[in-house]
Amino acid sequence: MLLKDVIGQQEVKQHLVEMVQQNRLSHALLFLGKEGSGALPLALAFAQYVVSQPQAAPVVEDLFGGFTALEVTPSFISPDEIQSQPAFQRAEQLIHPDLHFSYPVIPKKSGDKPVSADYINEWREFIKLYPYGNVYDWLQFIGAENKQGNITADECNDIIRKLNLKSFESEYKVLMLWMPEYLGKEGNKLLKLIEEPPANTLFILVAENDEQILPTILSRCQLVKIPMPEATDIEAALITRSNASPETARQIAAICEGNYREALQLLQHSEEDWQSLLREWLNATLKGGPVAQIKFTEEASKLGREKQKQFLRYFNHLLEQSIRIKVMGAENITVADNERDFAQRLNKIASVSQQQAIIDELDKASYYIERNANSKMLFQALTIKLFHIIQNKTIVSA
Repeated sequence: MLLKDVIGQQEVKQHLVEMVQQNRLSHALLFLGKEGSGALPLALAFAQYVVSQPQAAPVVEDLFGGFTALEVTPSFISPDEIQSQPAFQRAEQLIHPDLHFSYPVIPKKSGDKPVSADYINEWREFIKLYPYGNVYDWLQFIGAENKQGNITADECNDIIRKLNLKSFESEYKVLMLWMPEYLGKEGNKLLKLIEEPPANTLFILVAENDEQILPTILSRCQLVKIPMPEATDIEAALITRSNASPETARQIAAICEGNYREALQLLQHSEEDWQSLLREWLNATLKGGPVAQIKFTEEASKLGREKQKQFLRYFNHLLEQSIRIKVMGAENITVADNERDFAQRLNKIASVSQQQAIIDELDKASYYIERNANSKMLFQALTIKLFHIIQNKTIVSA
């Protein structure tokens, strides 16, 4: 993967390249970015860029006591030229001998002590198919079902063994450790290696939540913050990479809040008529009574977790548009006509404070859905809360 293949992140890319060019590369980097930000593909592209750099020319003593380089080689290759390097072809296929990976895994059978190398073929396939995937996608990809993934003590020992070997062909040995949040206390085994690594060894940790990383590891890394991509970058990516129509891409980019993984999920279900379902829900909540509410709850509970989250996210999007229209005026908001009409109708039934309260409840519901809450009970409770917020002008607290 080339750096230019990563969506957006121009400033971060430039900063990373300058660290290599100016020989300011820290021995341990922590790429910190939320799900869908592109932290994983960016870290991967950077790791491949570093490991594909040509080795410095060997220096030998000549007959008269001086020192000369056997051949002149550039100190670095630019991102635009790196693809021409033979090492890059191996790095791109994730088979480069000096590029190592660590990630959460599960035992293949009871009593196993798994290490990442056991799943290297699955990892190569996963990266190829889902470079913006999250850890849930990965664990489902390897058939974890309800099993908890871990980066084990045996994995830490394997990392130490690998990085104490001499590099095979590149200037750097690179270890990319994805989701250090899954390191338990056994991660302390890596402290000395991270703090005093062998020469030309680079650790790249890729995380979503720094609060879940061992403080002892966190303090030894240079932080590289990965922001969420701009909506315009996501819109362009959906059009060029997924053949989305400009209108669909624009709408999804506005809803996904910079999360490209979520954007791809939304694109898969872009034909879903969320607006009609939302109209049904609000009518059942405000006018239909218990029978209509139960009918909707049954319907929503059958959607499946991903669709439920997307439905709630769409409702949130319309509420945000509604608030913007109220504050800035409809003529100053760029939005599809059908969404503008629906958002203006929302303004008629709920004030800004009520809409904000609904947004808060929808966010909580999405959180619980992510954690496998009973969807029927969740939507029933959410319906009651919406009724009280809108009809009784009551802000319901959980």
